[in-house]
Amino acid sequence: MQSDVAIVGIGMHPFGRHEGVTGMEQGAHAVREACKDAGISWQDLQFAVGGSAAAGNPDTMVSMLGLTGLQFVNVNNGCATGGTALSTAYNTIKAGMADLGIAIGFDKHPRGAFASDRPVHPVDGGRDWYGGSGMAINPQFFAIKINRYMGKHGISHQTLARVAAKATRNGSMNPMAWRKQPFSEDEILQSQMLAYPLTQYMFCSPGEGGVALVLSRSDQAHKYTNTPIYLNAAVMRSRRFGSFEVKASWLPKDDEVGPTADASRAAFELAGIGPEDVDVAQLQDTESGAEIMHMAENGFCEDGEQEFMLERGETEINGRLPINTDGGCIANGEPIGASGLRQVYENVLQLRGGAGPRQVPNDPKVAYTHVYGAPGISGVTILSK
Repeated sequence: MQSDVAIVGIGMHPFGRHEGVTGMEQGAHAVREACKDAGISWQDLQFAVGGSAAAGNPDTMVSMLGLTGLQFVNVNNGCATGGTALSTAYNTIKAGMADLGIAIGFDKHPRGAFASDRPVHPVDGGRDWYGGSGMAINPQFFAIKINRYMGKHGISHQTLARVAAKATRNGSMNPMAWRKQPFSEDEILQSQMLAYPLTQYMFCSPGEGGVALVLSRSDQAHKYTNTPIYLNAAVMRSRRFGSFEVKASWLPKDDEVGPTADASRAAFELAGIGPEDVDVAQLQDTESGAEIMHMAENGFCEDGEQEFMLERGETEINGRLPINTDGGCIANGEPIGASGLRQVYENVLQLRGGAGPRQVPNDPKVAYTHVYGAPGISGVTILSK
């Protein structure tokens, strides 16, 4: 695979809850770590692209990092915000407009469900009883979609639990993760039912964190690192008419291809490879059902094959196709602006061989990420070394 763009530095602020630390401060921390990793200073960067849904305009971060006059573009694209920041930075360098830049994502969300709709009951004792019991729009949509999928393709409740159990096991080995307590499949199945068939421990939570990635022209990458990771594709796609997505007001009579399938095909074509060439993947797992459906939508299996793949442990760290090796959204939570970049951060670690106890064996060479955001936007990246 040929690539004009390389990732030469990565930085991250731990995900979770950080009282007294703003989302922007977490983003600035990630930037400093990424610059340190690339052996550069903020002053060396020619441009920045940043995204945040709830923690302020990223361009104001220059007051914390240095007033150097660099070009700074803000992006906002739902849960795909981080992927959008990365693809924008990728395209800037690929177009020859700059040699060195940075993609940044951070956020800081309040506790409880994402406030995509107003609660119908007043807050009592500090808790939103409507959203907190799984009745916000997003949890209901995810529940409806996976329930329908399970019926059509023979996916069991046990398989939902296997996804979440894997996520918490992997998260327990990740020092950057929020949720570090592994749960058994039985504990997950017996946790509070929020939106049938999804229980509390099958969902991710809004959270906090920041990630930054330094990108350079690939022919200059060795100026910054001995282990450049090449960005072979960074693709975004929106929904077609008839695809069943978050906040859709109706269910189509016939299934239409969703934005994930379109983005995945475009990314594989751009990179010149297929799903069989991927050694490790990070897929959007807003809840357990999302990971299951996205396995098929990204081309890694046929609908229904997930039941047997998970039963055989094929998506475990030592399996045929490790998925969400850092614990995914279920273990890390989802600070919207940072979530997609967290996936890329993890894949860079895996391709460098620096993921510690969760390192994928046999020297992985190709890595894949996928994000999905309301009301139907998907981003895919393919990396190699």
